[in-house]
Amino acid sequence: MIDDFLAKAKTKDISGHIFMLISPHAGYGYSGQSAAYGYKLIKDRFYNTVIILGTSHHKPFNGVAVYAQGSFETSLGPLRIDDEFTSKLVGKSPDIFASESAFDGEHSVEVQLPFLQKVLTDFKIVPLVAGDCSLNACRNIASLLKAAIGGRKDVLLVVSSDLYHGYDINEAEQTDTLTLELIKKMDYEGLYYSLRDAKAQACGGFGTVIALDIAKGAGYDKVEVLNYTNSAIVTGSANGQWTVGYASIAVYNPEGDHMLNSQQRKKLLEIARDSIKTYLQTGKKLELNEVDPVLMQEMGAFVTLNKHGELRGCIGNLSGTQPLYLTVRDMAVEAAMDDPRFSALSLPELKDVSIEISVLFPLKKVDSADKIIMGKHGVLVRKGYQSGVFLPQVATETGWSKEEFLNNLCVQKAGLAQNAWKNKDTELYIFEAEVFSEGKQE
Repeated sequence: MIDDFLAKAKTKDISGHIFMLISPHAGYGYSGQSAAYGYKLIKDRFYNTVIILGTSHHKPFNGVAVYAQGSFETSLGPLRIDDEFTSKLVGKSPDIFASESAFDGEHSVEVQLPFLQKVLTDFKIVPLVAGDCSLNACRNIASLLKAAIGGRKDVLLVVSSDLYHGYDINEAEQTDTLTLELIKKMDYEGLYYSLRDAKAQACGGFGTVIALDIAKGAGYDKVEVLNYTNSAIVTGSANGQWTVGYASIAVYNPEGDHMLNSQQRKKLLEIARDSIKTYLQTGKKLELNEVDPVLMQEMGAFVTLNKHGELRGCIGNLSGTQPLYLTVRDMAVEAAMDDPRFSALSLPELKDVSIEISVLFPLKKVDSADKIIMGKHGVLVRKGYQSGVFLPQVATETGWSKEEFLNNLCVQKAGLAQNAWKNKDTELYIFEAEVFSEGKQE
């Protein structure tokens, strides 16, 4: 059924980074086709954690309940809970708390899971259910979730919500038009008060308020209503029959998957150059004290040095083990001094060197080379204790086909046979990178 829904969903592609979906949660025969529009849009995109923010239909409570550990299982298999993420939420405020009983008999989270399993791979979930929330509680919960997400771009937020509930088809369309207009304007305060006044309707309304606050604060300012319908339209029911509104909505940033703004990029490039200069002059690491919360996130990075258009050094760290600004500082010095392919850089050479930085998204294991998109994905190949990595830009710079790219990766970087990537015991990981260089920070 889900495969059929996805095949029938005709939606335009959205360039940029999709951070959030609002998806209906009625029985699939009613709202499944509408839900498919959002899920088709994110098919095979890159997410490691999916937050599903449902609503409580049966149990009254205040705030948001978290299913903090374990897993959910559907007929498509188990989904592990991201307990590292949930640990950043539980115990931080009385507005958000661990409770497994809040999920008993609750379908709003569960109905989203098979769709997610059909369009994404290798992800963990964060199941949340919203009860009654004051506006201050919504803001507080949004703040905690924003802090837990940090600078990550591998997190998807799914709000599970239907719209109008009632017996008047004309009223359904009028009410849902108002609700959707508030969502499209990302007016989460206006939506909150309209829900309280019953001018707007959404059974996942407080979750939507929380999610819009998060998205707006994180710089996601574009909203696309991908599909709207209601149960009367789906079933051909006459006026006077119970009617529920359904919408599939995406919230995104059209500027792409950038995690850094131009000032942050400029700062990192300055750190890289100053670090190399300081080390060449004193033999010591540059002392730094950074307060930017994005630059303080633990992220991997590579620093590449080019001299007169030719490679002069490239060293990196795939997984962030320290704040990004320190990773860049250390990798810049290593690229200048410790790349075994080149002699150590001299101070007079530095003026002729241009610096390129690749900030890395988290690694994602794939089961087939078919998942690799040339020019978009960097690749790590690993067999036993041997491994090697190519950055995404290698494909663009060399013009290699995918097979040439992987063959060279195995031979040049991992010391493996050129077709080792085809073996079942060889692991393939993909990642994306935000690449910028001196003179090209925008």
